[in-house]
Parts: sequence; C-alpha cells; structure tokens
Amino acid sequence: MNNVEFDFLSNFRLLDFIDIILVAIIIYYIYSLIKGTIAVNILMGVMLFYGVYLVVKQMEMHLLTEIFGGFISVGSIALIVVFQQEIRRFLLHLGKNISFRQKKIFWRFFESKKEQVGNNGELIKPIVEACKSMAKTYTGALLVFSKYFEEEYYQFSGQTIDAPVSKRLLESIFFKNSPLHDGAAVIVDFRIMTASSVLPLSDREDLPPHFGLRHRAAIGVTEISEACAVIVSEESGEISFVKDGNINMNLSPEELQEILMEEL
Repeated sequence: MNNVEFDFLSNFRLLDFIDIILVAIIIYYIYSLIKGTIAVNILMGVMLFYGVYLVVKQMEMHLLTEIFGGFISVGSIALIVVFQQEIRRFLLHLGKNISFRQKKIFWRFFESKKEQVGNNGELIKPIVEACKSMAKTYTGALLVFSKYFEEEYYQFSGQTIDAPVSKRLLESIFFKNSPLHDGAAVIVDFRIMTASSVLPLSDREDLPPHFGLRHRAAIGVTEISEACAVIVSEESGEISFVKDGNINMNLSPEELQEILMEEL
C-alpha cells in the first residue's frame, strides 16, 4: 500500500496540480452560472439517473442496464439540448470578458480620458433625467443598453425607432397611454433602436416574489447577452441597474449616472 502511495506521489507533476485547479475553477464557474435556476434541479436529476444506472449495472440487472444505457449513450447530445442556455451564457461570459475589454483598451490609446467622460456625460444626461422624471411619476420603464444590435432578441419583437436618445422621446415611449410603453427600449450607441421589445425572462427561482416582468426581463436578457439594463418600477418608482443577471436596486439619479458613465 505504501509503495502504491509512493508511486502515485512520485508521478504527480506540477501540471497535474494545475490541471486539477483549472477543472475546479471551471466547475465553480459553471455552478455560479446555473445557481438559483431550474438547471440545478435538472443537473441533480441527471446525476441521480446516472447513479441508478451504475447501481443496476453493478447488480447485473441486464434489462434495466440496457434501458438506462440506451439513454446514457445519447446523454451528451441531450445535455447540450437541455443546457443550451447555460452553455450559451458561459461562452458569452468568456467572449465578452476578453474581446470587449481588449477593444476598450485599444481605443483608449487614441482617445483621452477627458474626451470620453465629456462625450459620454452629455449623452447619458438625458437618460438619467428621463429616469428621474419617470420615477417621480411612477412610470414603469425598461431600458436595455447593448454594444451591438442583436436581432435575435430585439428586432422581431419590437417597433423600430432608430433615433438619438432624448429625454422627451424616452418619456413619450413609456408614457402610460402610449402603445409602446410595454416592453423594453433597446439603446445601441446612444440611439434608441427599438421600443416595446419583448425580452427573454429569467428562470431563476431565487428572485424575490415582488419582481415583476420588467425585473425578470432585465435579469434574463443580461444573463444571456452582454447587455445591461435600467428599470424604473411602476409600483415604487425605484430605479435599478442590472448587469450579468445581478441587480443593483434603489439607486439615486446621481448613482445611476455614475454607473452608466462607468459601463457605457
């Protein structure tokens, strides 16, 4: 027994240790993405199914082994279908954390910090003013800010606007009697591309029960894309900011402006 342990330790390399650490990081990262969603229950069901298969195989129950083995033989394809949203979210997180940061760093070589802050400040001001005004009148609103226009999520469910952002236009879109007030306004490069867009809802089970469709839509679209969102609650007038499925609630207009300056 001691010889076996010694052989194992003698053959254990630094690369093996790094391999274990990387696998652990990937498992933790995947778990953090599916935590609080229905995917956790599905994963537990898959693990239970595989555990039963190992038991019946060990007990040489041939009929059940053949039945369970048939399902497991196509298990990889089934897992891709079942967890397609989580896989997409995982790849989007990897891609956006690499590509967009590289682009931001690249362009900062050619544009001074003062110019960036000045330009963004003037463009963000009408957004903040509109949210402040709608919060006072308890006008519900959902603004989605995306780096590029994803037709899969926005174009086919909304009304095309394609106009520069302005306080009056945002207030007109979300006016309670406006036909466009339901759904989201999608903003790309400080242009309102669509209004009344229907967004994918989050399937997380740990969200507070008082969250309505706007909050679930904002969380849902930021979970599966690189977009961020601003919500004005119709019930409380509270302003919230959402990114990567994480929500920052009860923001003042000044706090919202500071966050948008950093994110946009």
